[in-house]
Amino acid sequence: MNRLDRIKGCLIGGAVGDALGAPIEFLEWSAIRTKFGPEGIKDFFAVYGVTGAITDDTQMMLFTAEGLLRAYVRGSSRGICNVPAVIHHALLRWLMTQDYQPSMAVSMDGWLVGESALWSRRAPGNTCISALRASQYFGFLAENNSKGCGAVMRVARCAFFGNAFDFAAESGRLTHGHPTGYLAAGLFADILQRMADGRKSLEHALTESLAAHGDKPGMEETRLVLERVLFYFSEGYCATPERIDEFGGGWVAEEALAIGVWCALTATSFEQGVINAVNHSGDSDSTGLIAGHLLGIQHGVAAIPARWFERLELRREIEKMAVDIESVQRNYSGLGGDDDSTIEQEYPGA
Repeated sequence: MNRLDRIKGCLIGGAVGDALGAPIEFLEWSAIRTKFGPEGIKDFFAVYGVTGAITDDTQMMLFTAEGLLRAYVRGSSRGICNVPAVIHHALLRWLMTQDYQPSMAVSMDGWLVGESALWSRRAPGNTCISALRASQYFGFLAENNSKGCGAVMRVARCAFFGNAFDFAAESGRLTHGHPTGYLAAGLFADILQRMADGRKSLEHALTESLAAHGDKPGMEETRLVLERVLFYFSEGYCATPERIDEFGGGWVAEEALAIGVWCALTATSFEQGVINAVNHSGDSDSTGLIAGHLLGIQHGVAAIPARWFERLELRREIEKMAVDIESVQRNYSGLGGDDDSTIEQEYPGA
């Protein structure tokens, strides 16, 4: 696989996990089993009036990716850029798609915010909404103490840019003030970046990432739960719904990351890993998204079952974002050529 295959696999894989888990996000395992059978949900089911519907997780992932690309354009053309501030501006555009007005002026240029299908409320997290509404300037750090998973689930795109850990953690602080909330996001992006060239397995990447960042102040909760995942994996413990529930519901950052990583580590295929990741009593779309990112970057888009790939909401827009992540970094010079003009219209540097 080349770089584009892995970017597409990561982005679309995460969105597929999000869409599979969306109909059962707020259901207990007993209710899931009653409704969908003893193995739980295995195929897309209509929610929000759409079969294959994405949630706020994928919406915010797309706007984070847009922010990273706009920061790349700005840095290349002007020589200076505050990357978290540009990502923040992009997330405020997402806030406006949720029918909230930010406290500062927000530009509505670029192609992404013009996609009408994104202007739909998909159970957005209260922490993200309240933190973004309270922002007083671009780059304003959240003043809460939340370690919800809302930062982890949107930062996988950072894996395909430099300084993945720092950009993911710093952008996580825009909405989540607890160190676990934003440092888990940094660790997730770092794990993905170590897998992005295809030379390292998830187990290898996770072990390296913990060695590099596990002793950072504030990383204790995340390190301990991921060390527990590595122990379970080494002992051959399968990720059953009951065992997943022992980690909690995945509503907070370290739990969601642990569940997604465990299901990806023990998966024999993309399909099986994502199905395991969503079938439990908790935040099924977020844990499905995390596992989908990890399995997608490892196996590529070809590993995603056609019945999911073809029915995924906004698939073409997600594919475009993947292509742009690869091509903008390769083609954009900042010198004002024809290609530059097109890129600057789609990703203005602000």
